[in-house]
Amino acid sequence: MSEVNHKSELGFKLKSLLKERSLSMRKLSELTDIDTATISRIINGKRKAKPEHIQQFSKALGVPFSELLTAAGYDIEEKEDKMNSDIHTSVESIQTILESANLYDKNFSIASVEKKLAIYEELTQSEEGKDTILNRFADKVQKVGSIGPFISHLKEMYERFRLKNGTPAELTLIGSALIYFILPVDVIPDYTFPIGYLDDAMAVQLVMNLISIK
Repeated sequence: MSEVNHKSELGFKLKSLLKERSLSMRKLSELTDIDTATISRIINGKRKAKPEHIQQFSKALGVPFSELLTAAGYDIEEKEDKMNSDIHTSVESIQTILESANLYDKNFSIASVEKKLAIYEELTQSEEGKDTILNRFADKVQKVGSIGPFISHLKEMYERFRLKNGTPAELTLIGSALIYFILPVDVIPDYTFPIGYLDDAMAVQLVMNLISIK
């Protein structure tokens, strides 16, 4: 019953937006490259919108992605809060989200994130890595916006890195989390926003567990 209500909510919102902007479903199809029949089924509650559909609607209609995602029934914030409080339990939560959205066909694991962090630790120690952090962090934060509590931790990490406030080992770990966030090539692709940032939040939590950030 809940799923039907969420579908109807998204359909109603899309109908209202199309009316406000004097757009037809055919025109929305042209703007999003989504088949008109698919759009019709989503609007009429006969098909659940995938995150990639919602991303295209967001861009074409100028509406926050998170707003449409919520209307479609994706409870991302709740899952992300759980991840920050219990990292191991959250692995199962992330897998559930990915499987339900048909976005990932492999088992998500802490090890997969740790492997990426290890690669980025090495990059952090190079001038290229340092420049990436100092020159691209602010732009990435602005692009993403505040989508969860891990953003505040990232900002704190960035200030520590920028001011060199920590031991070389701590700064290397901090840098690995920052690069993980900045670069789009993650365990979960960033284009699946905001689902794509769940592993970034986990990377932050893993690093926080190793350094003196509480």
